[in-house]
Amino acid sequence: MSEVVRPTLSDALTERMLELIRAGGLRPGDRLPSTRELSQRFAVTTPTLREALRRLEATGAVEMRHGSGIYVGADIERVVLPNPNMREMDGEQLLELLGARVVIEPPLAAMAAQRAAGAELAALERVLDEAARHLRGEDAELHETNMTFHRATARLAGNSVLNEIVDSLLTVHGAEQRAILQIFDDRRRDYEEHRAILEAIVAGDAAAAEERMRAHLVDVKTVVEQRLHNPPK
Repeated sequence: MSEVVRPTLSDALTERMLELIRAGGLRPGDRLPSTRELSQRFAVTTPTLREALRRLEATGAVEMRHGSGIYVGADIERVVLPNPNMREMDGEQLLELLGARVVIEPPLAAMAAQRAAGAELAALERVLDEAARHLRGEDAELHETNMTFHRATARLAGNSVLNEIVDSLLTVHGAEQRAILQIFDDRRRDYEEHRAILEAIVAGDAAAAEERMRAHLVDVKTVVEQRLHNPPK
């Protein structure tokens, strides 16, 4: 018979902290009681409490600000959490990452075209205006604006779980995404494809937005695959 894994005191305390946040209707940015008050409330030592807080901070559920206090974290309501310990991907995994994005992101672009309006579209336009200023070798800045465009498109789709999946893929595998930019090595073409996606979203053309996002990601995946399997000599 397999051994039953018993929850530790830290496990139980972590859950009680989450119950405190939920029962109190606290939102991201709201301040929690001090470490001393929490220790007294839960009748635990300060080191035990700090261990639970570190667990919660690692997932973004709380934020400990030095000299200020403990606050509810921005990620308290996330359903999907990135794994910060993921090792660097090899070439085949890089292609699988792009394959996953081909499946997930095109329908989100279609949903964004159906929902987005006004200030949201203006913000997306500003992202690509920023990208246009970094097409001549400023790859760090270009990478950030490219990822912002994909994140913003996913967010405008209105499905928080799928948005978190895209955000997790782009956040944890930022190094791989930068490698993709280097391997693809056609910044102007990448930019023009983003611009075509935006035009479809602005026009409210869901079918075109979906097809253009799919064509863009398939294009990137195809080029990366060719260059990984047949590197230039």
